[in-house]
Amino acid sequence: MLEVVTQTLFIDYPAVAAAALVAGLVRGFSGFGTALVYLPVAAQVSPFFALTTMIVIDLVAPLIHVPRALRDGQPGDVLRLAIGAALTLPLGVWALTVVSPEVFRWAVSLVALTLLVLLWAGIRYRGTPTKPMVFGTGALGGVLTGAVGLPGPPVILLYMASTLPSSVVRANSTLYLILADLLMLAAIWWAGYLQLASVSVGAVLILPYLLGNWLGARMYRPEAERLYRAVAYLIIAASALYGLPVWD
Repeated sequence: MLEVVTQTLFIDYPAVAAAALVAGLVRGFSGFGTALVYLPVAAQVSPFFALTTMIVIDLVAPLIHVPRALRDGQPGDVLRLAIGAALTLPLGVWALTVVSPEVFRWAVSLVALTLLVLLWAGIRYRGTPTKPMVFGTGALGGVLTGAVGLPGPPVILLYMASTLPSSVVRANSTLYLILADLLMLAAIWWAGYLQLASVSVGAVLILPYLLGNWLGARMYRPEAERLYRAVAYLIIAASALYGLPVWD
C-alpha cells in the first residue's frame, strides 16, 4: 500500500489527465479505445495503478451512452462476449502478477499497434459473426483483460473487420467494455491489488474523461464512416507509441 501511495506523489498529473481527456474523446466517438489510449500513458506509473484508475473512469462516464447503445446494439452478442471473458480473465490476472511494469508497458503498446496494423491492412470478415465465434472472441478478450488490461482488441477486430455498420460496432463495443470493466474490477479486488490511492486518483480523472466522452459523442456521425475509423486509429497509434518504454 505504501508503495502505491508513494507512486501517486510522482505522477505526471497533466499528462495523465490529458490522456483521460483524449481517451474519453475516442471512446465517445468510436465506442472503444479507452484502454488503448489511456493505458500506455498511465502504465508509466505501475500496471495496477493504470488498470485501477482506468476502471474507475471507465465505469462512470460511458454510462451516458448506454441508452443509445441498447437501441443500436446486439445485447445478446454482448452477453456472450462477457461470459467468455469472465471464464478466462483469472488466467490473465495471474499473468499480470508475475510480469514487470516494463514488460506490461511493452505488451500494452504492442497489442495496440498490432491491432491497428491488422485493421489498417483491411482485414475483413465477410459475414455475420456466429455465436461460437463471438463467445471465443470474448474468451480471448478475457485473457487480455487480465494480462494487459485490454479487453477490447479481439472484439474490436471482430466487429470493425466485419461488414456491420459503425453504429452497431460502436454500440456493442460500448456495452461490452462496461461489462469488462466490472469483471476487471472484481478480479483486481479478488487478487488483493485494489488500492484506495489509485481509486482516488481515478475519481479525480472522471471529470476530464467525462468531458471527453461528451465531446466525442457529439462529434459522432454514422454517415462519416471513413473519418470515424481514421481518427480513432490515429489517436490510438499516437498513444501506443508514446507509451513505449524506449522514450524513458
